Amino acid sequence: MKKKLNIIKIGGNIIDDEKLLMSFIKDFSSINDPCILVHGGGKLATELSKKLNIEPKLIDGRRITDSETLDIVTMVYGGLINKKVVALLQSNNCDAIGLSGADANCITAKKREVKTIDYGFVGDINTDSISVKTIQEFIESNLTLVFSPITHDGNGQLLNTNADTIASVLSIALATFYEVNLYYCFEKKGVLKNVNDENSLIPIMDKESYTELKNLGIISDGMIPKIDNAFDALENGVSEVVIGHASQLIELINNHAGTRIK
Repeated sequence: MKKKLNIIKIGGNIIDDEKLLMSFIKDFSSINDPCILVHGGGKLATELSKKLNIEPKLIDGRRITDSETLDIVTMVYGGLINKKVVALLQSNNCDAIGLSGADANCITAKKREVKTIDYGFVGDINTDSISVKTIQEFIESNLTLVFSPITHDGNGQLLNTNADTIASVLSIALATFYEVNLYYCFEKKGVLKNVNDENSLIPIMDKESYTELKNLGIISDGMIPKIDNAFDALENGVSEVVIGHASQLIELINNHAGTRIK
């Protein structure tokens, strides 16, 4: 029987809300099963860019990572945010280690090919990118891994990588050895029929209902890659994927909240 492993991704909006982050960390630290935490970036990188007179460049909500921006996101995501989260976990008796993809060669990536848009120093990953044996050794040493969304190409180049994708690919790569449950935690109760109405939660979503809601424009923008990653994970050995509010982490794990992807 496989050991259970929870992979939990928190969005940047949780990082930005100190009260919500503290509450989430407390709940996260109370989970008895092994966990990996993947965090996004939040507003700090954008705020620092503006202070340094480097105007953030976004296309369809996606950050263009030129060399100056890469320096900033590495400092903020891989440094300040990652170590802040690790320190908060330690204060809750959760022995954690903060990592980028470059640390212990955990996650290698390929710089995204230029097709219509040049995203700059953005990394794409797949299951071959994950050093499963190394990550297993950390887990079996009873350490909680905290991944920032920074990877590397193996040749000294750091790359900015989507945190939702990191969580999904980690889940798939580790599903051979563990019973993996993947949780996407952000500032909404789950996937909503009306983004402005928290009571319009869709409790269960399958491929058919997803396609229908996407065609109607009810599911759009940043939610699409999140759900695409969720289905990809389920189709590749991950036991369960749930999307929900960070303040309901324990309820999400106990099947009492959020949107379950089937």
